[in-house]
Amino acid sequence: MQQNDFQIGFVGVGRMGANMARRLKEVGFHLTSVFDIHHPAARALAAELHLETAQTPAEVAKASSLIITVVSDDLAMRSIFAEHGGTSLLAHAQDRLFINCATLSPGLHHEIERLVTARGGTSLEACMASSITQARQGTLYLMCGGTPDVFAKARPVLDALSTTVRYIGPTGEAATVKALVNMVMNCNTAALAEGLGLGAALGVDLTLLREVFSQTGAASRVLETDGEDMQQRAHDCYFSAAHAAKDSVIALDLAKNVGLSLPVAQATLGQYRRLIELGKGDLDKSAVAELTFKDRLGS
Repeated sequence: MQQNDFQIGFVGVGRMGANMARRLKEVGFHLTSVFDIHHPAARALAAELHLETAQTPAEVAKASSLIITVVSDDLAMRSIFAEHGGTSLLAHAQDRLFINCATLSPGLHHEIERLVTARGGTSLEACMASSITQARQGTLYLMCGGTPDVFAKARPVLDALSTTVRYIGPTGEAATVKALVNMVMNCNTAALAEGLGLGAALGVDLTLLREVFSQTGAASRVLETDGEDMQQRAHDCYFSAAHAAKDSVIALDLAKNVGLSLPVAQATLGQYRRLIELGKGDLDKSAVAELTFKDRLGS
């Protein structure tokens, strides 16, 4: 399909969804309407991009041929794809293509595919391993799961949003890989926070320590993205502690299903849950360092 063949609607226009919509509008795709459970966010983006503000997910599907969903969790996803009532996306699923970008349980992607297919539509999971800046710039890393023909149909839109698009396999496989990516990322973040926290307690210069980390076996992508933020206590949210906890639970549930114990991932989840209990769940995941520095929450 060509770019002008798509009529694109968005359900979920928080930080990621809104910037994906801006990107597609900027490069010439036709956007129809947006919906968000937080209505002011939808109204503001619609006004900015000269779109319609939908009152229900069903209205987005009715006006669009392709719908991109970017919601927070399994519960939100079940809400917008509810089987009963006329307000969900399923009310107008026939001949629609749904690209689902949230980090969800793999089993839920299977459920959504079943519901959409039964109503004459198609769906694709497009899991994102990137953040807000990449969404706006069209440089996301996307991991996709579904049938090859649906992936090919969605490819022009996926390419406009990303610099790397990987077809992982059938439905559920991309979500599985994404859960593992985030599990390891979260563990790396918590480990880095402990290293910097201990370094600070021992009187080591943290700028020097981060430089040494970057040149040795302690190097990681998390060190690049979060190390300075941890040192400077700059926890503006790109990926929240609450989302880190949610994604760690998905991975640990997968481990439980195959009989594996993952003590490092479990301990990492415990740290993020501590942040949430302290009312800090909306901070960036780098805020886990607040628990490991003696003169911060860790004291």
